Amino acid sequence: MKINELKDMFIAVADKIIQSEDMLTKIDLQIGDGDHGTGMALGFKNVKKELERRKIDYAEDVFKIIGMTLLDTMGGASGVLFGTVFISGITSRTPHTEIELQDFAEIFRKSLEALKKRGKAKCGDKTMVDAFEPAVFALEESVEKKLSLKEGTANAAAAAESGMENTKKYRAKFGRAKYFGDNAIGLQDAGATSIWLIFQEIADWVNVHE
Repeated sequence: MKINELKDMFIAVADKIIQSEDMLTKIDLQIGDGDHGTGMALGFKNVKKELERRKIDYAEDVFKIIGMTLLDTMGGASGVLFGTVFISGITSRTPHTEIELQDFAEIFRKSLEALKKRGKAKCGDKTMVDAFEPAVFALEESVEKKLSLKEGTANAAAAAESGMENTKKYRAKFGRAKYFGDNAIGLQDAGATSIWLIFQEIADWVNVHE
């Protein structure tokens, strides 16, 4: 995948998040502060604007622009956590003019480890990690099996969706949701939903364009 394709793909991701504002707000209102949809939409509106206006030389720059923009414009814990998803994975990487499935796996693996270290969450805690970690595992398994970018991203999206659905089974360990105790069971996590939306749009875009 060339740089201009990577940029276009993440502009599509931004559009998907913006379009999903109401859905994310509705989910977050059930056990959260109700501001997740607004924050994500605001962050990705700015991401889209930055990606469209900036000249980009390397694939890693795309991730950096997304992460820094989310960090600067979303505010709060979500801005830090979703910024981490995009920034941490490209630290110390050699700049690339093209990106393959293995690069996605490497970048998101490093981001996952940074996210878990920063947020202290693990699978089963009803957070975005529940969707992100399975997606990363799916990318890595797809690389091991020498699958195509189309197959690998589809596997990651399916794993993220499964992880998101699994959050309905858990009590929350973090945020406002933890005060709901057993009443949070049956309700999905908004952050995990956003992670699924990101990976699903990546897969959908690759399916059409690769």
